[in-house]
Amino acid sequence: MGGYVVHFSDFPPQPVDLDLKSPVLLVVVDTEEEFNWSLPFDRGSVATRSIPAQDRVHEIYDRWGVVPTYVMDYPVATSPVAAHYLRALVDEGRAEFGTHCHPWVTPPHGEAVTVFNSFHGNLPVELEAAKIRASTDAVAQAFGQAPTVFKAGRYGLGPHTMDILKELGYTVDCSYVPHTSFSQEGGPSFYRTPVQPFFTDPDRALLEVPMTVGVCGVLGGVGRRMPAIFDHPLSRAGHLPGMANRLGLLERLRLSPEGFDLDSQIRVMTALFNQGIKVFTLTYHSPTLQPGNTPYVGNQEELTQFLATIEGVLSFFRDRLGGRFSTLKEIDRLARSQEASLA
Repeated sequence: MGGYVVHFSDFPPQPVDLDLKSPVLLVVVDTEEEFNWSLPFDRGSVATRSIPAQDRVHEIYDRWGVVPTYVMDYPVATSPVAAHYLRALVDEGRAEFGTHCHPWVTPPHGEAVTVFNSFHGNLPVELEAAKIRASTDAVAQAFGQAPTVFKAGRYGLGPHTMDILKELGYTVDCSYVPHTSFSQEGGPSFYRTPVQPFFTDPDRALLEVPMTVGVCGVLGGVGRRMPAIFDHPLSRAGHLPGMANRLGLLERLRLSPEGFDLDSQIRVMTALFNQGIKVFTLTYHSPTLQPGNTPYVGNQEELTQFLATIEGVLSFFRDRLGGRFSTLKEIDRLARSQEASLA
């Protein structure tokens, strides 16, 4: 099953020089309905009871001065309880907001519910545009203003997604997952895409702020040049990534408390910092804050550890790397002001 390869035949990306004196850390939360991750996608799974559970992590964010961005999908934006909770955070200056799109629970429902179609970039362009527009309108209705930040559901960008976003007035996308491919499921491949923010088009209408993914270890340079070693079926069948990880030779790490312990996140932050990376993004899914919704937190003890890991990342980033906390909108402002000063 082939997927869409993200490439830049018309506009080779150039990382934006933000003129940052110190590294900055952003927090982006995939804010979505609860569903069983081990079962097929289901249009009927639209509950959003876990949204108020974000209170548990805001006790930490308030102490550290962190303002996360909640990118929310259609079920969340159209839930009165969920939308009211999130809007209160935004109105209090404790959060920012954007749009997320899970196509299987977003109208219009003109496609079969399949793994391939769960990447909205695989849908016919008219249907993808209609779903993103429905999500955008729902978020705008909930917050009284149009969203300008977007993150594709399942990172499922397609060949038409960026044009759709620009038409709808988005200025920031945060869907890229460097060093990673979802092509085995029919999704996009992000091999050899930038790890730093960059404009996606020559008009500089849309800024991309990728997820923080690093390839570390003694053979890290090899892994960055040949990222397919992590995802190729033969490599996985031979358990090569796992063996390389255990030997300390090669590992691909995300800056996320989901599936990555604090030591792993410290390693990827340190490695990228030493490579000169200045913009870091910590990501996770909103249902994880309520035990039993995702594979990462099954009980109260695991939730306590999950929250401690987030706080550990914040502490290391500020106190050891000398960083500060920021938001996608601030990075957008910095990027555009820097571009204007160079014009």
